[in-house]
Amino acid sequence: MTLPKPRKIEVERYEGGLSQFKKIDNLIKLSANESALGPSPRAIEAFQKEKDKIFKYPESESSSLRDIISEKFNINSERIICGAGSDQIFDLTCQLFIEPGDEVIVTEYGFIMHRIYASLYRAKVLLAKEKNFKASVDEILKKVTDKTKIVFIANPNNPTGTYLSKSEMLNLRKKLRSNILLVVDDAYFEFLDRDDFTSGLDLFKDEANVLITRTFSKIYGLAGLRLGWGYSSKEIIDVMYQIKPPFNVNRAALCSGIEAIKDKEWTRKAIEHNTLWSKKIFSVLQECKIQTNEPTTNFFLMSFDETNINSDEAFEKLANNRLLLRKMTQYKIPNALRLTIGNKKSNEHFVECIRSILK
Repeated sequence: MTLPKPRKIEVERYEGGLSQFKKIDNLIKLSANESALGPSPRAIEAFQKEKDKIFKYPESESSSLRDIISEKFNINSERIICGAGSDQIFDLTCQLFIEPGDEVIVTEYGFIMHRIYASLYRAKVLLAKEKNFKASVDEILKKVTDKTKIVFIANPNNPTGTYLSKSEMLNLRKKLRSNILLVVDDAYFEFLDRDDFTSGLDLFKDEANVLITRTFSKIYGLAGLRLGWGYSSKEIIDVMYQIKPPFNVNRAALCSGIEAIKDKEWTRKAIEHNTLWSKKIFSVLQECKIQTNEPTTNFFLMSFDETNINSDEAFEKLANNRLLLRKMTQYKIPNALRLTIGNKKSNEHFVECIRSILK
């Protein structure tokens, strides 16, 4: 019997944070950059109230959530599109702009889903070299050709924790051709408070050739509901709505996202927790001679080049202490692990274990 034959898809598969370690009792998962404190109690309450309505379709265009986003960030709701995670916005962007043979530029250690979606739509993906795990505007510009359609950049970046300054980002947009779409992934912007940093939305919300994406998975603690949004010119967003699946954001995500944004006190608490513990953990990592990024996000990229054990040994020893970190093999970063900042109890356990392992 002859069966339908799918096209050959030569795209690497995203590797999650090894959360399948079910053999470990009371596992402490610090591998996925999830929220340390979880979602706002108001978001949880909204989620619970919505349970009796799950037989009904949600809003097709997420209008109520877009209105709240518009009000909070002082932006035009007609230029917002919501998705099942910011991943869906990346998917729609590549679907909309890429034809086979077009070129997309990503940074060497940039968020891997950018290159995966570009490859899925048969773009040629070019990697711009990084310097000390930081994106380089000069290296990005070197990769530009007449076939370049999109440049993706996460700022600050996952998994490196480095960032481009306001002046560097403005310089990048200025030197790219106007018909190249710059996609700025703002997933971790809330954690970064530096005088030389400005979020992609604040920098480019008036630009017609920039798309900014944001997520509810990190600071708002709604990773399990898959919710994100994008902001760009009305011309781009209008066409995105033509290809967006109907009802792509579920009811629970919509109501929880609205309350998460409204609860400013919980967001402040989450930022303060991260700021406190990022400084404490950074100090401990330095004490242990683990090379890492200075605190900018809710995670650290840890190099074991200067320690007496390698990253695989560290991974196993930490796992034996119920701590699951993220291996960096898919990103081709040797001898490194990524650590997510957890809650107080998890962080204290990690500090105790890493000191013990590296004493």
